[in-house]
Amino acid sequence: MKVIAELIIAFFDLLEAEGRTLRRAVVHLAWGLTLLFLVSLLILTATGFFLVSIYLYLSSQFTPSLAALITSLVTLLLALFTAGIAHWRMK
Repeated sequence: MKVIAELIIAFFDLLEAEGRTLRRAVVHLAWGLTLLFLVSLLILTATGFFLVSIYLYLSSQFTPSLAALITSLVTLLLALFTAGIAHWRMK
């Protein structure tokens, strides 16, 4: 009987230690995802400002419609480049 009680106590001690490890891992994961989300927002904002600055520069050199066309082509190239990197990383 004493062996069974010690086995149960050891099992619950192990369960408690694994629970602490799991909690620590979940907290680290949550912080990582939060930082990843913030970095994604900053990258999207920077890309938006980059594209707006290209458009504003080109609209001072060309007609606004041509500037918009060139800016959209730059955006398409950036999207294709990003998709290519994502495809390469997923292999």
